[in-house]
Amino acid sequence: MKNITATLCLTLTLLLGSIGMSESAGFQKGLTAYKSGDYATALREWEPLAKQGNALAQFNLGSLYSDGKGVTQDYKTAVKWYKLSAEQGYALPQFNLGVMYKKGQGVPQDYKTALKWLKFSAEQGYFNAQYNLGVMYSDGKGVTQDYKTAVKWYKLSAEQGFANAQYNLGLMYFDGQGFLKDYKTAVKWFKLAAEQGYAAAQFGLGVMYDKGQGVLQDYKTAVKWYTLSAEQGDAVAQFNLGIMYDSGQGVPQDDKTAVLWYKLSAKQGDASAQSNLGVRYAKGKGVQQDYKTAMKWYRLSAEQGDADAQYNLGVMYGIGQGIIQDNVYAHMWGNIASSNGNENGGKLRDFVEKKMTPSQIETAQKLARKCVLKKYKWC
Repeated sequence: MKNITATLCLTLTLLLGSIGMSESAGFQKGLTAYKSGDYATALREWEPLAKQGNALAQFNLGSLYSDGKGVTQDYKTAVKWYKLSAEQGYALPQFNLGVMYKKGQGVPQDYKTALKWLKFSAEQGYFNAQYNLGVMYSDGKGVTQDYKTAVKWYKLSAEQGFANAQYNLGLMYFDGQGFLKDYKTAVKWFKLAAEQGYAAAQFGLGVMYDKGQGVLQDYKTAVKWYTLSAEQGDAVAQFNLGIMYDSGQGVPQDDKTAVLWYKLSAKQGDASAQSNLGVRYAKGKGVQQDYKTAMKWYRLSAEQGDADAQYNLGVMYGIGQGIIQDNVYAHMWGNIASSNGNENGGKLRDFVEKKMTPSQIETAQKLARKCVLKKYKWC
C-alpha cells in the first residue's frame, strides 16, 4: 500500500458574518463586490472595518492578500490580518494562520506556532484543522511524533465526512500505527473516502479487495475501484489495472487494454509500469513488436532502480536487440540487477563474462560502480 503524504491546505473561503459590523452596509457591499470579481472594491469596503477591529473583515482582508486578489499577493500582510482575526477566537483565521506558519509564508517557518494555531481551530471543531493537526502529530512536526494523538484528530475530522482524514485514518489502521493493524476498519474508512471520489482511497480499497484484506478477495470489485482511481490519473492504480487485464483477474484477459493502462502509468514515471511496457514491446504482446521502444522503457525503469528492467536491459545488450550488441553493458546491467536482488542478473553477468577479456570485465565492473554511485543518472 502506498502512503500518500498528507498536506496542509489553506482555506480561502470568506467569512460571511452575521454579527455587529459584519452586517453593515460596507461589509455587505464588499461581499457583493467580491462575489462579482470586483476585488478592489471589496478591499476598499473591508479595510476600514478591519482597522476598526471587525474580525470577519480582518479575515476576509487576509484572504485577499493571501490570494493576491485586488492587491499584489503579500503573505506578510495576510498574516497580519489573519492574526488580528484569529486572536478574537475565529476558527478559520486560526487555521489559516497555522498553515502560514507551517509553510513559512509571510513569517519564518515555525512548526510549534503552527501547531498552536491549528489546535485552537481544531478544538472549535473545524474539520480541516483537525485533519492537519493529525498530520502534524503523524509526521512529528512541532511536536513529538504521536500516532495515537494523530488518530484522535483524524477521527474527529473523518467523522465530519472529510475524505482526506478518512483516507489517512484508513492508512493508520492498515499500517497499524497507534494500535494493532485492523484491515476491516481500514476498509471502512477507505470506502467512505472512496465513495466521495478520493482517488487514493479508491486505490487503497482496490488493493484490499485485490489482496482479500479486511474483505473477501474479489477481483471484480478490485477492478472497479482501481478503474475509478486510474481514471483520475493515479499512476499506481493504472499500473495495477494493467496487471488485472494482463492476468485476466476480475476482467477478461486483454493485452491491448493492459498496454493502455501500463502506458498511462509509465508516462507518469511508474518504474514497474515502464518495465512491464518494455516486456510488451519486446514480445509484441498488445503492441507491434519494437525492440527500440522496449529498450526505451527498460532504460527509464532501470534508471529508477527496477531490477527486472535492469536485467532485461542487460539481455537486450547481450543479444543486440534494439541496440548494438555490447557484452560490457550486458555485464554491467546484469551485475547491477543482481546487486538489486534479481537472480537472473547474476546468471546473465556470469554467462556474458565467459566471452569477455579480463580488461572488458574490469571495465564493466567499473561502469557498474559508477552507474550505482551516480544513482543511475549516468548510465
